[in-house]
Amino acid sequence: MRRTRQLFAAFVCAVLALAACGSARPAPAQPAAPPAGSTDLNPHPRDALKAGGTLRLAIQQWITQYNVGQVDGTEGDGVSIVELVEPQLWILDAHGSPSLNPDVLVSAKVTATSPHQVVTYQLNPKATWSDGTPVTWQDFATQWRTRNGTNPAYQVSDTAGYDDISDVARGADDRAAVVTFTKPYPDWQGLFDPLLPGSALSTPDAFNKGWIEKVPVWGGPWRIGSMDKSNQTITVVPNEKYWGAKPILSSVVYRALDTAAMTDAYLNNEVDEAPARVPEAYRRLAGAPGTAIRAGGRWDETHVTLGKSGPLADVRVRQAIGLAINRPAVAAAQSAGLPFKVNVLSNHFFMPSQQGYQDTAGQYGQFDPARAGSLLDQAGWARPAGGGTRVKDGKPLRLTYVVSSGSTSDVPQLVQNMLAQVGIQVDLRKVPTNDFFGQYVDRGSFDLVSFRNVDEAFTTRLLAVFRSGGDQNYGKVGSPDIDRVLDEAATQTDRTAAIALYNQADALIWAAGHSVELFQTPEILAVRSGLANVGAYGLAGDRQMVDTGWLK
Repeated sequence: MRRTRQLFAAFVCAVLALAACGSARPAPAQPAAPPAGSTDLNPHPRDALKAGGTLRLAIQQWITQYNVGQVDGTEGDGVSIVELVEPQLWILDAHGSPSLNPDVLVSAKVTATSPHQVVTYQLNPKATWSDGTPVTWQDFATQWRTRNGTNPAYQVSDTAGYDDISDVARGADDRAAVVTFTKPYPDWQGLFDPLLPGSALSTPDAFNKGWIEKVPVWGGPWRIGSMDKSNQTITVVPNEKYWGAKPILSSVVYRALDTAAMTDAYLNNEVDEAPARVPEAYRRLAGAPGTAIRAGGRWDETHVTLGKSGPLADVRVRQAIGLAINRPAVAAAQSAGLPFKVNVLSNHFFMPSQQGYQDTAGQYGQFDPARAGSLLDQAGWARPAGGGTRVKDGKPLRLTYVVSSGSTSDVPQLVQNMLAQVGIQVDLRKVPTNDFFGQYVDRGSFDLVSFRNVDEAFTTRLLAVFRSGGDQNYGKVGSPDIDRVLDEAATQTDRTAAIALYNQADALIWAAGHSVELFQTPEILAVRSGLANVGAYGLAGDRQMVDTGWLK
């Protein structure tokens, strides 16, 4: 599952954009960023919290598609809401390790490995959908059938894992689902989570259109209370029919705001949490009365995705872009004004300090504008005497960088200036925030674009991003070699061997010029100090917030 949110990060020292900060004063030493998996939640037992109360949160756009398996349903804020209102099979700890959610599962385990891997799920006998029907094996079967890619009428976001299943059958009773795989699949716990109601997915029309601006059937601890498009608010309230642990809060209100407005909304007491990873936002929020700054080490990366049309059809041009971007300068600029140093990211699959992380960028992640120029020369893009934009066959080397109008990020300007130094003209095209993903990113309508991928605890969920035919490979950059190594990694049950294969594939991804990793996006939040059990979740990602509440 890709969980995307448009990035927002302000950068300082404009000369960094020209990779020429040598005359600037050196930045003061900063401590290292929190390691991957660290959390900051203000933990308290449930009996220390007030019953009821409202939590007000900001989201970055109005959510249109709530089917998280549909191609337009992968926006991160929407996924987080769906995870509240639908059954989650697993609870992830701070390091991303899953354990059973007892509200939904009695057991789930591999029950056979030969001749095929078989996983048997035993559902909680109390698990019930909002329409009164029980949660059964048939919900697993429908989710598999609609998302395995065999019927193109279902516009799926990702088939990974589901396309490796040969059968989903009834077990000892209707509450038991027996899932048979065609080959070993070590990340099986990343499938069917959240579990969606089969009755609301079973036809292409229901799958593609039945979840637009609504959740037709629910089965989590929360339910949708109201959706107010005119005010851009979505309210969730406790599901009164839920059989498991009940939420302490009486409501959570999500309000769609441009990123630039979130800081002011928090300071004006309109929301109870705001991102503080932007230096200017951190400066304003850190000293606000009644505010706690909570920081952790999330799986959260910011990158530049490259397209494959026009000049970018030539791998040498894509490689030159990677060589022309001064990634350490970008990370250093992001660090300025924050409480810790932001990590440069040189791996598409693992975060710094996470098990498996190594620098796989190699020569393609080095800042080397001279070599970038040489590659562009080889590709036939000639630099005019005295500099300026390169030309080939009378046409300038001109690319479009799509930017969300609600973003406060200076990444596009920074990249624009850096690429200009090697003769690549970049035009910034601002588009409406609510259209950024659905109309541009998801449809590959860009040459360059930046956004974040978050909370990918299961590595196989990233296959759709990097496979040549992957549903989330928006730039369409890939190769048979990348596909081969990724497919081998996805079936490797030995974790050490799987990590080695993912890193082998990543070296090929860098060489192909698929995307340029920039930095591990810092997890820094301003939160009302009276809120407990919420904040920086580490590798666990967002939770169902049943234990979140206000201190007595």
